[in-house]
Amino acid sequence: MRLHILASAVAFGLGAAALAMSAEGEDRSREETFRQLELFGDVLARIEADYVSDPDKAELIENAIEGMMKSLDPHSGYLNAEDFRDMQVSQSGSYGGLGLEVTIRDDLVTIIAPMAGTPADNAGLRTNDRIVAVDGDSMIGAGIDEAVDRMRGAVGEPVTLTIAREGEDAFDVTIVRDTIEVTSASWRVVEETIPYLRLMGFNENTTDNALQGLQELQDELGRPLPGLILDLRNNPGGLVDQAVSISDLFLDGGEVVSMRGRHARDTQRYNATPGERLPNVPVVILINEGSASASEIVTGALQDRQRATVVGMTSFGKGSMQTVIPLRGGRDGALRLTTARYYTPAGRSIQGTGIAPDIAVSYREIKEDAPRRFTEANLPNALTNENGSEREELDVQEIEQPPADWPEGEDYQLHRAVEVLHAMMERQQASLH
Repeated sequence: MRLHILASAVAFGLGAAALAMSAEGEDRSREETFRQLELFGDVLARIEADYVSDPDKAELIENAIEGMMKSLDPHSGYLNAEDFRDMQVSQSGSYGGLGLEVTIRDDLVTIIAPMAGTPADNAGLRTNDRIVAVDGDSMIGAGIDEAVDRMRGAVGEPVTLTIAREGEDAFDVTIVRDTIEVTSASWRVVEETIPYLRLMGFNENTTDNALQGLQELQDELGRPLPGLILDLRNNPGGLVDQAVSISDLFLDGGEVVSMRGRHARDTQRYNATPGERLPNVPVVILINEGSASASEIVTGALQDRQRATVVGMTSFGKGSMQTVIPLRGGRDGALRLTTARYYTPAGRSIQGTGIAPDIAVSYREIKEDAPRRFTEANLPNALTNENGSEREELDVQEIEQPPADWPEGEDYQLHRAVEVLHAMMERQQASLH
């Protein structure tokens, strides 16, 4: 008993010392934070007093906040009140603009994908095009919010983009802004019998749009869907709840995705509800390097649950979730802050690595000396994969490519998806007899 008491006393003493050291460390950290804030105040005061012209102090502070957010990771940022309102509109309504999904790569505004049927798409802009100027003003080093703000505007007004494209001289494209409807789905029957559903993003209407598409496809065929191609290529993502509800259409309960924050207590799991919309319907998912975030949640869930065969190229690799935090109810804008990483049902983190397809198929011929496509791992300050995993580049020899006589402009990935789905449908029919 005496030994136990002594041991407890020693343990208590060590614990008390640890607490004291922890408190002391926190005090030092707090003091250092206040010292740095005082330094910031000194710098701002010096600029205000001695700069060659009268500076816009509000703009200085806004830029300082944006710089602080950008130092965290490429997806965290500050939205001023106007940008915050624009973001809310883009998720739920319509806006005047060009119809582009863009990101920053090597300090250049880079196109992820033009939205189908928009002015940008009709003007022939492509994935990986760099926007180096807007109306003659350089965008080199500009933030994503500044670039988007410059490209949006009143419907009917023109804007001139200077485009840098691989293998070509820079050129100007003048595009007239139009109303960009936030339509997130399109559908059609391909090769007379194959239902095809494309999701361009995940906004508040995506699941409703998808359900409408599935019903219209069934009406057009005049029978239950025999299979489905779900095209998530160049889908940059969006709302997590919509990714979960889209996955729910194909799953009979079970996990879709889990979100893990800074602390273990912050873990959230999202499950499908019992009963799937398309039971026993074979599904092929198409992805490519432009498939990111919410589209990777859907792909990872259906791949891990063996509910779909994935065709295409390894996805972008954005495995983090951002929370938009309004400041003073949005009057001071909002923070877009990375608050969690997401994991597929099998526990995979795809941050920086992406989701590899079951069948690797390229849209066009791959040349050995072709530049690598940009991915999440290439972005400045990108989060590392906490499991230590790195993106594995597919061996060119293992990627199916269009044959030499393949017609220019024909969609080879979709062609192969149709073939794969046909084979899945035939196997299912054979198993029923």
